[in-house]
Amino acid sequence: MPNAYKAVLFDLDGTINDSSPGITNSVRFALDRLGCPPMTEPELRRFVGPSLYFSFTNYAGLDDETAERAIALFRECYGGGDLFNLKIYDGMLELLADLPRFGLRAALVTSKPTGMVDRILDHFDTRKYFSVVTAPSPSDHSSDKSVLIRQALERLGLTPDEAIMVGDTRFDILGAVKAGCDSVGVTYGCGTRAELVESGATFLADSPDALRPILGQPSRTE
Repeated sequence: MPNAYKAVLFDLDGTINDSSPGITNSVRFALDRLGCPPMTEPELRRFVGPSLYFSFTNYAGLDDETAERAIALFRECYGGGDLFNLKIYDGMLELLADLPRFGLRAALVTSKPTGMVDRILDHFDTRKYFSVVTAPSPSDHSSDKSVLIRQALERLGLTPDEAIMVGDTRFDILGAVKAGCDSVGVTYGCGTRAELVESGATFLADSPDALRPILGQPSRTE
């Protein structure tokens, strides 16, 4: 497939790294401190992707005031060290390092608040892979990824047809559709194949290496 893109926009959680252990543990901590009923592991994994406010109100059924308290408790636990409780997916760093050789820039487009994103990028020395990083402020409760995608495109100086969004949940894919970008739904993250298809993913990829032909790169074995 010829490379028709100039940039690749990557989601963070569930796409570049498996951050579910740290996120689910911090959600569990917040709900326990609030005296809420425990949630199952599959229920907790739904918190990976959307904003915390969306997740606490929609998945845990909390009202606005209680959701704000839950967010504060989550950040207490997560910021205390759980944000580093993650694993970068096999093949992802190699993919990111190879992008410039094929004329592609990378941007990070994540719903994780700016300060926490900065700490993760610095801790794992991954900031160097991204030309642009777009993330919301801690007070922004929106899960509309299209806003962040458009910000990234503006900073890259590109039109929607010149970039492709890579993400693991419907929020990433719906954001790309709304912003006018092609998208890749990765099935190794926290979203399901069905939700990625239903949301309108242009392509699907089962691993970081499977992204290569979509982006016009040879596989690592070639």
